[in-house]
Amino acid sequence: MDVLGFRAPARDLAGGLIMHELPDRESADAVGLTQLQEHYRVFAEIEAAPVSPRYARWAAGVAEDAELLQRLLALPSAKRQANLLFASAQFHGVQAEQWAQARAQILSGWTEISATMRDRATQTNEPGRIAALNLAFSTIQDDDDAPLALIEVGASAGLCLYPDAWPTRYLRDGQPDRELVPPEGTLRSAVQLSCELSGLEAPRALPRVGYRAGIDLNPLDLTDTEDQRWLESLIWPGMEYRIPRIRAGAEILAQDPPAMFAGDLNDRLAQVLDQVPAGMTPVVFHTAVLAYLNKQDRRRFRSQVEAAGVRWVSNEGIRIIEGIAEQLPRESEAESGFVLSLDGEPIARTTPHGQAARALRR
Repeated sequence: MDVLGFRAPARDLAGGLIMHELPDRESADAVGLTQLQEHYRVFAEIEAAPVSPRYARWAAGVAEDAELLQRLLALPSAKRQANLLFASAQFHGVQAEQWAQARAQILSGWTEISATMRDRATQTNEPGRIAALNLAFSTIQDDDDAPLALIEVGASAGLCLYPDAWPTRYLRDGQPDRELVPPEGTLRSAVQLSCELSGLEAPRALPRVGYRAGIDLNPLDLTDTEDQRWLESLIWPGMEYRIPRIRAGAEILAQDPPAMFAGDLNDRLAQVLDQVPAGMTPVVFHTAVLAYLNKQDRRRFRSQVEAAGVRWVSNEGIRIIEGIAEQLPRESEAESGFVLSLDGEPIARTTPHGQAARALRR
């Protein structure tokens, strides 16, 4: 069933858009092989099939390809995932629709492709998610009229640090409900975002942002053509409509770059928080990031955020933040997308790229 863009798979399986645990078996033993095969099968059947037939075929092929699986097992566990392999393949020109042709190109270019997999990361940076994040940002702004100091962890290039710069249309039952536009004379994207709401009130205004900072292990610089090409390579075949948003976001960044910090989010967070200007409301936020951390590092991150006394917006899989799933017994773990939470309290179910948000089943 597909409601407002939320896919409800027939079974509860791990995957990138569902954002359960990613393959983490470091060794290349039989258990590691089985886990990797399952990751690619799930990617094919649950994540890619409804939206990207090419990636569904590729992932199904990898799951049954002994030679390629062994090559993947030779990489660190964090570098074996489907999104990274396929983006790296696209980065090096692999565009074949059918797996047999794609396989031949991947194997012949393995030296370059695997090097990219080691050097790069899945740094999807989708400005469309801003429309859903605004549900939380607007609540914070209602609580305190001070400008927001946004700090995004796992920021990639920082495109989601500009919720005040994107004209955003909220829909209800497919019809316009509310349109929000940046004030005249301020940063403004040439592309409008759109989000279908169900059982939720649209924000009354775009947030006011006074400071923007991002933390990433390897921040992307969209003035660098190779970094922008990598970001576009992360877009799945069949979702090319997302490319104009990235290019519009790059134009905004060029006008007013955010402060970007390279490093581990747990190691850099306190330093970045110290730089927030006085008179602003600090907001730490992230989307589809904490699944890439082990449970100990997630707990460390949460402890830091809570100890700092800042506002915290998370947009993650239902079981990624401890305690969220337990508050939502009627929500399906297998549904694609995320749970949007504010200060550890769930407020909405959101689709992977911000195209829809609905009220939670409680």
